[in-house]
Amino acid sequence: MGGFVQIIEYETERADDMKALRDSMDERDMAPGFRRLTVTQDRDNPKRWLILVEFASYEEAMANSARPEVDEMAQKMNALTVNGAKFHNLDVQDSYP
Repeated sequence: MGGFVQIIEYETERADDMKALRDSMDERDMAPGFRRLTVTQDRDNPKRWLILVEFASYEEAMANSARPEVDEMAQKMNALTVNGAKFHNLDVQDSYP
């Protein structure tokens, strides 16, 4: 199988602003460098969010992160968090439907 997943974990009290910022990616015509992006909210702690970003490889993820527009977006998102974002970098070993 293979692949790479990055999980971005953060807490925010400004969920509406965070969504508006994510939505602005489309308006700015930012072509995604990822396969899939899933935004989740913790049911037990509604301030806690996790974004799962799937890439074909670690190298593609790092190339995406190096893009100036992605770095700018990450800085803006981080400013909306309570204590900054935590990144989890995961190599995919297996995946099942």
